[in-house]
Amino acid sequence: MSYPTDVRYTRDHEWIRLEGEIGRIGVTHYAQEQLGDVVFVELPEVGRALAKGDQFGSIESVKAVSDLYAPMSGRVVEVNAALADQPESVNQDPHATWMIAIAIDAAGEVEDLLDADGYASLIGGA
Repeated sequence: MSYPTDVRYTRDHEWIRLEGEIGRIGVTHYAQEQLGDVVFVELPEVGRALAKGDQFGSIESVKAVSDLYAPMSGRVVEVNAALADQPESVNQDPHATWMIAIAIDAAGEVEDLLDADGYASLIGGA
């Protein structure tokens, strides 16, 4: 599996795609593969402030429930409401299926995240 190079990754298996001052956050292919069929995604309210590493929601599959963590600090400006009715889209295309969008507070935090090669090494795919 190759990982997109236009996103940065956490050791908790989330990704963030920066679009100017906005970051869209989702889970990696590896994460959804470990979870199995996703049946529910709990997301925060728009307006919630998140510090890097804060839990912002959870993802439930037929196997387990896992917490979701913010890769960077920011304020939630949008949630992917479609996931309420179609949580399985996380399994179908995890690197295109974002969960929340945040207005980035500290752009320098991106330097603490892994690039595609670093993430592949973390999960043993390099």
